[in-house]
Amino acid sequence: MSRFVVVGVDGSKAAAAALDWAVDDAARRGLALRVVLVRQPWAAEHPRSGDHESRTEQCHRLLDAAADRARARSPGLETTTALVTGAVIERLRTESETADTVVIGSRGLGGFAGLVLGSAGLGLAGHTHGPLVIVRGPAHTSYGEVVVGFDGSSGSDAAIAYALEQARARGARLHAIYGRPYPITAPHPAGFGPLPPDALDLEERLSSWRERYPEAEVVGSVVPGHPAPVLADASRSADLVVLGSRGLGGLAAAVLGSVSHAVLHRAHCPIAVIPTPDR
Repeated sequence: MSRFVVVGVDGSKAAAAALDWAVDDAARRGLALRVVLVRQPWAAEHPRSGDHESRTEQCHRLLDAAADRARARSPGLETTTALVTGAVIERLRTESETADTVVIGSRGLGGFAGLVLGSAGLGLAGHTHGPLVIVRGPAHTSYGEVVVGFDGSSGSDAAIAYALEQARARGARLHAIYGRPYPITAPHPAGFGPLPPDALDLEERLSSWRERYPEAEVVGSVVPGHPAPVLADASRSADLVVLGSRGLGGLAAAVLGSVSHAVLHRAHCPIAVIPTPDR
């Protein structure tokens, strides 16, 4: 099978939630699962804690446990494991070159307890070669809705395409949301990029997707307010929120836009970050 979902594990609760999400996603979309544990080269092989288990043995034990959990959750799922050595962000970025999607927990073992999003999530968002999904915790409720952020940028179609694939696999509704941060009649300051889309533009863009996938339920909303809190609020009743890594408001050199960055810290459900097409 050429397409697979990569999930990074490290023994943390967040990684376990990410593993469960990745198993379900791979099973729904007919993909294989690759469970990856990144061993950092500076970690000692024999910890001084008195534990007789070596670092290598510990890593293989964690991988075996993750594979067992995946197979128990989805017995027919093709599951492989890999122990790789290097910096976590760099190795998972390399994994993204051949993966359909990379899935990680919002915060691993190395993070501070008060942080919502760990360094791996911040380091990978916008830098992967394909979709990155960050899972904050186990899902207790299914809402039957996938939310995608729309701003009229070139990345919007890439985000909608992935969101639509997710919605179709789940049998869920796709809800495209454009958060309008100022009134329609407000003057647009010169030199700050192209004009933002209006409600008609959103409906025109969505109509082409409805024509291509008539079996999918696709709705759009233009909501007054800054996109970050609008999308964060929508995440309360969504199974997944899909964002482009950079929209109209970001600097051309910025890989991750301010809206995506803010939503990553405030969302209540898993977030998928889709790299801009020019990457």
